[in-house]
Amino acid sequence: IIIALSVLSYSCESDAIEGPALFSPEEFEISVWAESPMFFNPTNMDVDAKGRIWVTEAVNYRNYNNDSNSFLHHAQGDRVMILEDTDQDGVADSSRVFVQDPDLVSPLGIAVLGNKVFVSCAPHLLVYTDEDGDDVPDKKEIFLTGFGGLDHDHSLHSILAGPDGKLYFNTGNAGPHQVTDKSGWTLRSGSLYTGGSPYNTSNSGGQISDDGKVYVGGLALKINPDGTGLEVLAHNFRNSYEVFVDSRGDLWQNDNDDQVVTCRVSWIPEKGNAGYFSSDGTRTWQADQRPGQDIFSAHWHQDDPGVMPAGDKTGAGSPTGMMRYEGDAFGRQFRGTLMSADAGRNSIFSYQPQVFKSGYELGTRTILFSSVKEDDEGYVWNDTSFQSQKAKWFRPSDLVTGTDGAIYIADWYDPVVGGHQMKDTTAVGKIYRIVPKDKKLSTPTLDYDSDQGLVEVLKNPAVNVRLKAFEALKAKGDTAIPLIEPLLSDENPFIQSRAIYLLAQLGEQGKQKTLKLLDSEDEMTRLEALRAIKASGNPSFLPSDQLLQDPSALVRRTYAAMLWDRDWEVRKKAFELLLKDFDPTDSWYLDALGKLATGHEQEAFAISIKTFPLTEKGEWSEELEALAWRIPSKEAIPALKKRLENEKLGTKKQDYVLTSLAFIPEKSAAEAIYSFSNHPDSSLAEMANYWLSFRQGNDWKEFLDWGKIGVDPEKTRKLAEMKAKRSLLLEEKMALNDRKNQAKAMAKDPLGGQMLMEMLVSNSLPADLIDTVKETIPSNPNLGVRVQAGNYFGSKANGENYAIDHLKSLNSDVLRGEAAFKSFCTTCHSVNGEGKDIGPDLSQIKTKYDQTTLLDAIINPNGGIVFGYEPWLVKLKSGESYYGFIQGETKETLIIKDLSGKRITLSLSEIDQKKQEAYSIMPDPASLGMKSQELADISAYLLNLR
Repeated sequence: IIIALSVLSYSCESDAIEGPALFSPEEFEISVWAESPMFFNPTNMDVDAKGRIWVTEAVNYRNYNNDSNSFLHHAQGDRVMILEDTDQDGVADSSRVFVQDPDLVSPLGIAVLGNKVFVSCAPHLLVYTDEDGDDVPDKKEIFLTGFGGLDHDHSLHSILAGPDGKLYFNTGNAGPHQVTDKSGWTLRSGSLYTGGSPYNTSNSGGQISDDGKVYVGGLALKINPDGTGLEVLAHNFRNSYEVFVDSRGDLWQNDNDDQVVTCRVSWIPEKGNAGYFSSDGTRTWQADQRPGQDIFSAHWHQDDPGVMPAGDKTGAGSPTGMMRYEGDAFGRQFRGTLMSADAGRNSIFSYQPQVFKSGYELGTRTILFSSVKEDDEGYVWNDTSFQSQKAKWFRPSDLVTGTDGAIYIADWYDPVVGGHQMKDTTAVGKIYRIVPKDKKLSTPTLDYDSDQGLVEVLKNPAVNVRLKAFEALKAKGDTAIPLIEPLLSDENPFIQSRAIYLLAQLGEQGKQKTLKLLDSEDEMTRLEALRAIKASGNPSFLPSDQLLQDPSALVRRTYAAMLWDRDWEVRKKAFELLLKDFDPTDSWYLDALGKLATGHEQEAFAISIKTFPLTEKGEWSEELEALAWRIPSKEAIPALKKRLENEKLGTKKQDYVLTSLAFIPEKSAAEAIYSFSNHPDSSLAEMANYWLSFRQGNDWKEFLDWGKIGVDPEKTRKLAEMKAKRSLLLEEKMALNDRKNQAKAMAKDPLGGQMLMEMLVSNSLPADLIDTVKETIPSNPNLGVRVQAGNYFGSKANGENYAIDHLKSLNSDVLRGEAAFKSFCTTCHSVNGEGKDIGPDLSQIKTKYDQTTLLDAIINPNGGIVFGYEPWLVKLKSGESYYGFIQGETKETLIIKDLSGKRITLSLSEIDQKKQEAYSIMPDPASLGMKSQELADISAYLLNLR
């Protein structure tokens, strides 16, 4: 059934919307190619064979947060628009609706693949087919369904056709994702992430897919064009907005963070664990952060075995579209440039990736395009920048290469980014076109009807137009080999790569020719031939010994990844050969060895220690250290324990060895660490006790007598005392004054205050005691109790004018703001390493907010609560309660971080109930007694931090 369409046309004669100027290298020329009302709120783009730009809109984004009478709203659903420059003057002059559909609620991805248009809109991946080419869909199908994240940023994203003829796409961590492909194979991925929308209410980690593996959070995926063969390429992302596959088959992504300073751009290795949650998705990074561990390492679990390197730390931002430029229009020096759009930073970052060890290094990050000028550290250098509102409204959501070789950037023009909200009621947007200066680029006519035309299409820099040509040439079989072989020597290496992938699928003769490329002197040719043969579906005849001893670590590791699911004898031989050229500082290579050893860790470690034996003095090589850290072997425990007894080991090595033990799921590992819990070396004892405390709630919960180890007699006594007082509050025969005295005593005690707040929330506190509690509890020593009481009872008006326009009109002062921030804010927030980490680090908040949106966030703290900072009230059967952030949950335990920063591990059997609170922990300015001038000064301080 086809949704009724209203096909609209726009001209480009309307007044231009106000917007920022973009800074770029001098050799580039930037112009506005299209803007509203030709389309609104662009989330993703693609290019078709005619060179037209297709755009998904999110006009109805977060309707549950926005008043449809105040915001632009499409009652018939969101739309897919087709934009075209019909007269080739560099400006779009035609706009029409391809589809408007009630099923489209903030779609985040589009791919135009011949006459099929794929649209990503959780829970569905939809396909609209235009059978007669009139730009009106004749058929609508649900290609896949079951993705979490309806009307949510952390959901299903765009699709790209890979060089192997398969479709690549990704989804964020707003699960659970339970998706069955057309061959009946079911993917299951989850985590403890909920929130962000009223639809994302339940989720859980530890889910097992049909391949027997546990996938977590956000995913990079691949599937055949017919809907079969769904495959997980990597997992455990937070919200990778777009995974880009280049012509070499390499995957690139950027990933958002939890409002701190840890966004990243990464190369994705095969089956990579991107490291956002714990490996089973039951704990947040905050729950796993170790004493002294920096936030970036903790946020992406960089010190845990089995996690891929995080890549480039881009700081605070909101990464969106990804692209690698493979065309020739900008010259050889620009070819291969990786580009990452960051809406939070108002910028497009660029890199020139190079092979490094068995993976890639991104190289120096540069700011390619931006609406604000920044220095090398990412700081805006204009001292009055926080007052330049419009410069911060440039929010690049996507970027693509056109068939003409130009770069197109979509701008979701808005004063905010993230927080599941928008502020621009008119939903305007722009698309910018970037070309080489003084060079005219024209849209070519793509010919799919002749052999040479198909070859030319395969050479085109626009990704998705090539799939139809690939399929047509593949259908010709070995007769297409003469057409493809000349491309193997093309001057553009990405065109060579496409030719190799296609050659491997041109019958037996094509495979044999591809096999011969494994003897090439060029490392990348050998790599792509290896990948192409695997993609052809029959890698069994690959020369195993040759590949495992290839001069390139990247080739060796890539081949090893193809063996991870083979039987142990095959993997064992590979493991032994790969150890011969093992660089222990190569994280990707080490992880490949660890995956080869899965299920046979004891034998793998025995091989390792035979290859890298201990010296006569018991000294360890770097190779053996790394292998013991990555391979959780029971056989390694005695040697690791003995190593810790070496007084000359040093704190850094001690930590490394303890980590090696801590990831071994064996009772003897727990006992080994426990033996150091009272060690004379206080540093070693402290680290050992951390691991014991941490592991008692997860991997080691059954191994030791935790009650004996961790009983707190004073806490037990205090709990009994407060429970007795609570009982007296409910004693009707007791005099009211005596009951009030009991209530006052509880209200002044941290544990008693927790119990009182639970009674208030559950309506079990007698009404005649409420005023007493209200009067006394604001002085409770527990910050969580005070914040919760402020949310429950409200705050007294202090006569201050917090209107944003008024605050912006005040003459603010940075030095006064610093003093006010230290007075009001550092109990929860930190800046440049000073303050507490209860709430988000605000060191780079100015890269995401302008003054208006920052002031709004402070004045209205409940407007957009960040994931990980939603407050929960957890009541135990004992009567005790906790208020804070849930950082981990399994089938047996729950981890909550209270507002003092302490993490508490609770058994689910102890919990009576848990409830997510509706209010942020952050007090409003009135409850803090903050003056209007102080608030204005704080905004000036935060927006001018260096």
